[in-house]
Parts: sequence; structure tokens; C-alpha cells
Amino acid sequence: MSILIIILSLLVLVVLVAYFKVDAFLSFVLVSIGAALCLGIPLSGIPAIINKGIGNIYESIAFIIIMGAMLGKLVAESGAAGRIAEVMIGAFGTKKLQWGMMVTGFIVGIPLFYDIGFVLLVPIIFSIVYKYKLPAVYVGIPMLAALSVAHGFLPPHPSPVALVGMFGAEMGKTLILGLIVAVPAIIVAGPIFSKTLKNIKTGPITLFEQKESDNKFPVPGKVNSFVTATLPVFLLIVTTILPYVFPNADGMLAEVISFVSSPSIVMLLAVIVATYTLGLRQGRSMKQIMDTYVTACKDIAMIILIVAGSGIFKLVMQESGVSDQLAEAMQNIPVHPLILGWFMASVIRLLIGSATVAALTAAGVMMPLLMASGVNPNLMVLAIGAGSLMFSHVNDSGFWLYKEYFNLSMKDTIRSWSVMQTIVSVMGIIGVMIVNLFI
Repeated sequence: MSILIIILSLLVLVVLVAYFKVDAFLSFVLVSIGAALCLGIPLSGIPAIINKGIGNIYESIAFIIIMGAMLGKLVAESGAAGRIAEVMIGAFGTKKLQWGMMVTGFIVGIPLFYDIGFVLLVPIIFSIVYKYKLPAVYVGIPMLAALSVAHGFLPPHPSPVALVGMFGAEMGKTLILGLIVAVPAIIVAGPIFSKTLKNIKTGPITLFEQKESDNKFPVPGKVNSFVTATLPVFLLIVTTILPYVFPNADGMLAEVISFVSSPSIVMLLAVIVATYTLGLRQGRSMKQIMDTYVTACKDIAMIILIVAGSGIFKLVMQESGVSDQLAEAMQNIPVHPLILGWFMASVIRLLIGSATVAALTAAGVMMPLLMASGVNPNLMVLAIGAGSLMFSHVNDSGFWLYKEYFNLSMKDTIRSWSVMQTIVSVMGIIGVMIVNLFI
């Protein structure tokens, strides 16, 4: 009955947003309240779930999204994104541009948390779209597919790292095997699949559009543009290495390393640097730069609300215990453990929305089976990681980020984003099973 309630709730959510044109945030709140009541959550406890669900999202990604929007807006309006686009076009040509986008997304995605990577790379996608009049979805999907795969398959992302620890796998081997499995998945879900999306029309996209009035300022140089736009990537690489350089750090040094390693602080530092390199250094006044940041915050306010709405629904699913019920029901299915782990993570992902929650929930159930079956733990990490990316839809914050940033209809968001995620997931488990034949 609980699973049926979830399915009906998701259908109601889709109908409210797509047919009745109700604001997505309000739809999430209403559906979450209805689902909570039907799942037996006390009426008095629902307000706390709403507040906590919003708070969890704000605590985890809101600041990162805001800083990313500020950085992206300045990168776009200063002309830096356009400069990067010119270099990429020159290196790969318009015919092979998608492969360049895929490679860029994968390289950036390995050290970068997904939400940071998304808001950092989207301005580059749009800059190419504006300059060369190419379809936004056609250009963007290869880069976002690469970013998604890195997020779900590869350490040092939170979910793979947690799974490595739970299964007693080896971080290095998981990363190497993950790279082997990831490349075919990205190629099929990126450049190949995106060829079918050329006719998808986006709505007006103005968030990162360069204004004509900005022409009075000099365009940043190539080095300045690349370094500033990708600074968060290099900062995260450095801060990831620091604990290994100073393994016995304690006291003030340990606190400093912990402080600068935070993604939020990394993004803040990147914005501070960009304020000078793309703003003050190019002749903009501080007021003009701050006006750019204010505009960026206004533009992404509704996106943050929608993502927060998905957080409420997600918490209702967790508090009701649906994921645990589902996991228990699937334990005795007679299939290969790797496929079972993938399938379990896939189903939980479909119902809950969070890739991380799906992966960790499935891992908790699969641990006893893993020990009994003798399956390679590194491959189990990858199988569950692939399953956790299955068919992102209305209960996933990433779905709404993509839909709102690209200004797509619900139908076209599912046709492009959701199908791309499904291809990544299916190709992932196929790759895992092939590798399993040889190790």
C-alpha cells in the first residue's frame, strides 16, 4: 500500500505541474502533505517535516547554488564564458563540439561535487548556445551525462566513497574500474544519444546571457577566463590532497584544512577571486559587480524553492520508512547479486529521488548478501552507483535544476534528462557485468 501511495503521489505531482500549471514548489508542498497523511505520519508532525525538508536542502546545496549562480553570471557577462567557448570551438570544431563538452564535463566532474559542477558548467553551455546558435539540449547533454556518471560512479564523490567504506572495497581499484565502466556509458548517453535531441526547443534562456551593454568593458584574456571559471575545480583538487599531504595535522592546521576543504568555502573563494579578475580588473565598479550578483540571485530564487520542495517530498518518503519496506521485500529475489544491487538502488531511486539515499539504502541491504556471495566489492560499489542514477524524474532535485535552467517543458525534460540518466544507469550495469567476467 505504501508503494502505491508513493506512485499515486508522483502522478498527482506531475498532473498538478504539467496539466494544471500549478507552481512546482507549491505542488511539492501539497503533494508532500497528502502523501504524509496517507502514509500515517501524524498531522502534528507534518509542519516539522516541511521545515526540516526545506532546511536540509538549504543546508546542503542552497549556498553552493547561489555562489555558483553569482560566479556563472559574472563569467557570462564579462565575456569569459564566450572566450572559453571560442577556445573549445577552435580545439574541437562545431562538428566535434559534443565530444569536447563530454571530456570537459568528465574531467571537471571527477573532483567536483555535482551541484557545483552543474552551476559552474551551465554558463559555458549557454555561452556556446548563444554564440553559435546551437540547440541548448544538444550541446548540454554530453557534458551533463559525464557529470552525472562521475557523481554516481567515482570517488571522491560522497556516495561512492561511502559505499567503498561500507563494502570494504579499495578506493583506488574502484576508481580505476569506475573509469573503465564510465567511459562507454558517457559516450552512449552523451554524444550519441544527444543526436536525437536536436529538435527539442527550449524556452527563453537569459540567466547567463551576455548583455550588449557589457561591450564597453574589455573581454578577459583566455588564461584569465579559463582559470577563473574553473578555479573551484583546482581548489577542490588541492583541498582534497591536503589531508594526504598533512596526514597528522592537528590543532589550527587541521581546522584550516577542514575550513578551506568545504565546497561552500571553495565557491565563496572563487566568487571573491572572480570579483577582481573578471570585475574590478576589467574596469567594472564594485556596484556594477554587486548588481550582477543581485540579478543572479533573483534569477535562481525560484529554482532554489523548487529544489527545496523536492526536499520536503524526499523527507516524507524517508520518515515513512518506505525505502526500508521496499528493501526488505527485494532481499530474496533470485538474481545475480550485482544485478540485484543495481535493481534495488534503481527502484529506490525511482521512488525516493535521491541518488545518495538510494545507494546507501541498497548498500545496507546488500551487505549480508555480498559477504555470502563473494562478489567483488569494488564492482558492487559501481553496480549500486549505476542503479542510483536510474530515471531521474519529478522527485529528484537534479531534474528540476535541469528543467528550470534550460527552461524546458515537462515532456522534453523527461525525454532528454530522464532518458539520459536511464541510459547511463543501464550502460553502467552492462559494463559492470562485462568487467565481472574478467576479474
